[in-house]
Amino acid sequence: MTEETSKVLTAEALAETVERLKARGRRVVFANGCFDVLHVGHIHYLREARALGDVLIVAVNNDASTRALKGEGRPWMTQEDRLEILSALSCVDHLILFGEGDVSRLLRLLKPHVHAKGTDYTIETVPERGVVLGYGGETAITGDPKTRSSTELAARMRPDPGETDARP
Repeated sequence: MTEETSKVLTAEALAETVERLKARGRRVVFANGCFDVLHVGHIHYLREARALGDVLIVAVNNDASTRALKGEGRPWMTQEDRLEILSALSCVDHLILFGEGDVSRLLRLLKPHVHAKGTDYTIETVPERGVVLGYGGETAITGDPKTRSSTELAARMRPDPGETDARP
Protein backbone atom coordinates (compact mmCIF):
# COMPACT_ATOMS: atom_id res chain seq x y z
CA MET A 1 0.00 0.00 0.00
CA THR A 2 1.37 3.41 -0.96
CA GLU A 3 1.30 6.45 1.27
CA GLU A 4 -1.57 7.87 -0.80
CA THR A 5 -3.76 4.77 -0.70
CA SER A 6 -3.19 4.48 3.03
CA LYS A 7 -5.58 7.44 3.23
CA VAL A 8 -8.41 4.96 2.51
CA LEU A 9 -9.83 3.66 5.79
CA THR A 10 -12.61 1.37 6.93
CA ALA A 11 -15.51 2.87 8.86
CA GLU A 12 -14.14 1.50 12.14
CA ALA A 13 -10.61 2.80 11.58
CA LEU A 14 -11.93 6.16 10.44
CA ALA A 15 -14.17 6.47 13.53
CA GLU A 16 -11.15 5.86 15.77
CA THR A 17 -9.07 8.37 13.80
CA VAL A 18 -11.79 11.03 14.00
CA GLU A 19 -12.14 10.51 17.74
CA ARG A 20 -8.38 11.04 18.20
CA LEU A 21 -8.44 14.13 15.98
CA LYS A 22 -11.35 15.67 17.89
CA ALA A 23 -9.62 14.91 21.21
CA ARG A 24 -6.67 16.98 19.93
CA GLY A 25 -9.01 19.87 19.09
CA ARG A 26 -8.95 19.36 15.32
CA ARG A 27 -11.95 20.54 13.27
CA VAL A 28 -13.19 17.72 11.00
CA VAL A 29 -14.85 18.39 7.63
CA PHE A 30 -16.66 15.72 5.63
CA ALA A 31 -17.41 15.82 1.88
CA ASN A 32 -18.80 13.17 -0.43
CA GLY A 33 -19.49 12.31 -4.05
CA CYS A 34 -18.96 9.93 -6.95
CA PHE A 35 -15.94 11.75 -8.48
CA ASP A 36 -16.35 9.63 -11.63
CA VAL A 37 -14.15 11.88 -13.76
CA LEU A 38 -12.24 14.30 -11.58
CA HIS A 39 -12.48 17.86 -12.91
CA VAL A 40 -11.68 21.37 -11.71
CA GLY A 41 -15.13 21.79 -10.14
CA HIS A 42 -14.34 18.84 -7.85
CA ILE A 43 -10.99 20.40 -6.94
CA HIS A 44 -12.61 23.70 -5.98
CA TYR A 45 -15.28 21.89 -3.95
CA LEU A 46 -12.71 19.85 -2.03
CA ARG A 47 -10.24 22.70 -1.48
CA GLU A 48 -12.96 24.98 -0.13
CA ALA A 49 -14.28 22.18 2.07
CA ARG A 50 -10.77 21.59 3.47
CA ALA A 51 -10.43 25.31 4.22
CA LEU A 52 -13.37 25.00 6.67
CA GLY A 53 -11.35 22.85 9.06
CA ASP A 54 -8.16 21.03 9.90
CA VAL A 55 -8.93 17.63 8.37
CA LEU A 56 -10.92 16.65 5.27
CA ILE A 57 -12.59 13.25 5.00
CA VAL A 58 -14.02 12.36 1.60
CA ALA A 59 -16.62 9.61 1.23
CA VAL A 60 -16.69 8.13 -2.28
CA ASN A 61 -19.67 6.29 -3.75
CA ASN A 62 -18.74 2.71 -4.62
CA ASP A 63 -19.32 1.40 -8.15
CA ALA A 64 -22.82 0.05 -7.41
CA SER A 65 -24.09 3.25 -5.77
CA THR A 66 -22.55 5.38 -8.55
CA ARG A 67 -24.38 3.23 -11.11
CA ALA A 68 -27.63 3.63 -9.16
CA LEU A 69 -27.20 7.42 -9.12
CA LYS A 70 -25.78 7.99 -12.59
CA GLY A 71 -27.26 5.15 -14.66
CA GLU A 72 -26.04 2.20 -16.71
CA GLY A 73 -22.56 2.56 -18.13
CA ARG A 74 -21.36 4.40 -15.06
CA PRO A 75 -19.02 4.73 -13.36
CA TRP A 76 -16.48 5.27 -16.10
CA MET A 77 -13.63 4.69 -13.66
CA THR A 78 -13.55 1.96 -11.04
CA GLN A 79 -13.87 2.80 -7.37
CA GLU A 80 -10.23 1.78 -6.88
CA ASP A 81 -9.07 4.25 -9.55
CA ARG A 82 -11.24 7.04 -8.14
CA LEU A 83 -9.88 6.44 -4.63
CA GLU A 84 -6.29 6.45 -5.87
CA ILE A 85 -6.76 9.71 -7.77
CA LEU A 86 -8.42 11.41 -4.78
CA SER A 87 -5.68 10.04 -2.51
CA ALA A 88 -3.14 12.02 -4.50
CA LEU A 89 -4.79 15.35 -3.62
CA SER A 90 -3.05 17.18 -0.78
CA CYS A 91 -6.33 18.69 0.46
CA VAL A 92 -7.75 15.19 1.15
CA ASP A 93 -6.68 13.65 4.46
CA HIS A 94 -8.80 10.50 4.62
CA LEU A 95 -11.09 8.57 2.28
CA ILE A 96 -13.83 6.02 2.78
CA LEU A 97 -15.86 4.06 0.26
CA PHE A 98 -19.62 3.79 0.83
CA GLY A 99 -22.51 2.10 -0.91
CA GLU A 100 -25.67 3.63 0.55
CA GLY A 101 -27.86 6.16 -1.22
CA ASP A 102 -26.64 8.91 1.10
CA VAL A 103 -24.02 9.38 3.80
CA SER A 104 -26.32 9.54 6.83
CA ARG A 105 -24.82 6.39 8.40
CA LEU A 106 -21.28 7.76 8.11
CA LEU A 107 -22.30 11.17 9.44
CA ARG A 108 -23.94 9.56 12.49
CA LEU A 109 -20.83 7.43 13.06
CA LEU A 110 -18.20 10.15 12.59
CA LYS A 111 -20.10 13.30 13.62
CA PRO A 112 -17.83 15.68 11.71
CA HIS A 113 -18.01 19.34 12.64
CA VAL A 114 -18.91 20.28 9.05
CA HIS A 115 -20.63 18.40 6.23
CA ALA A 116 -19.67 20.15 2.98
CA LYS A 117 -21.77 19.76 -0.16
CA GLY A 118 -21.34 21.21 -3.64
CA THR A 119 -23.23 24.12 -5.13
CA ASP A 120 -25.80 21.88 -6.80
CA TYR A 121 -27.36 22.00 -3.29
CA THR A 122 -28.50 24.75 -0.97
CA ILE A 123 -28.25 24.41 2.80
CA GLU A 124 -31.97 23.60 2.85
CA THR A 125 -31.81 20.88 0.15
CA VAL A 126 -28.90 18.82 1.53
CA PRO A 127 -30.53 15.40 2.17
CA GLU A 128 -28.50 14.71 5.32
CA ARG A 129 -29.00 18.16 6.86
CA GLY A 130 -31.31 16.85 9.60
CA VAL A 131 -28.76 14.22 10.61
CA VAL A 132 -26.02 16.85 10.87
CA LEU A 133 -28.21 19.25 12.85
CA GLY A 134 -29.23 16.35 15.11
CA TYR A 135 -25.70 15.84 16.44
CA GLY A 136 -24.86 19.57 16.52
CA GLY A 137 -22.84 19.84 13.32
CA GLU A 138 -23.11 22.35 10.53
CA THR A 139 -23.72 22.07 6.79
CA ALA A 140 -21.74 24.20 4.33
CA ILE A 141 -21.95 24.69 0.58
CA THR A 142 -18.56 24.90 -1.12
CA GLY A 143 -17.14 25.14 -4.62
CA ASP A 144 -17.93 26.91 -7.85
CA PRO A 145 -21.40 27.41 -9.23
CA LYS A 146 -22.39 24.09 -10.83
CA THR A 147 -21.13 24.85 -14.36
CA ARG A 148 -19.04 21.69 -14.72
CA SER A 149 -19.98 18.05 -14.51
CA SER A 150 -18.45 14.71 -15.40
CA THR A 151 -21.45 13.94 -17.61
CA GLU A 152 -21.03 17.16 -19.62
CA LEU A 153 -17.27 16.61 -19.89
CA ALA A 154 -17.81 13.11 -21.28
CA ALA A 155 -20.39 14.38 -23.77
CA ARG A 156 -17.88 16.93 -25.10
CA MET A 157 -15.27 14.19 -25.54
CA ARG A 158 -17.53 12.05 -27.75
CA PRO A 159 -16.83 12.51 -31.47
CA ASP A 160 -19.43 14.24 -33.62
CA PRO A 161 -21.65 11.68 -35.35
CA GLY A 162 -20.38 13.01 -38.71
CA GLU A 163 -16.72 12.56 -37.79
CA THR A 164 -14.86 9.39 -38.57
CA ASP A 165 -12.28 7.81 -36.36
CA ALA A 166 -8.89 8.56 -37.90
CA ARG A 167 -7.10 5.78 -36.05
CA PRO A 168 -5.43 3.16 -38.29
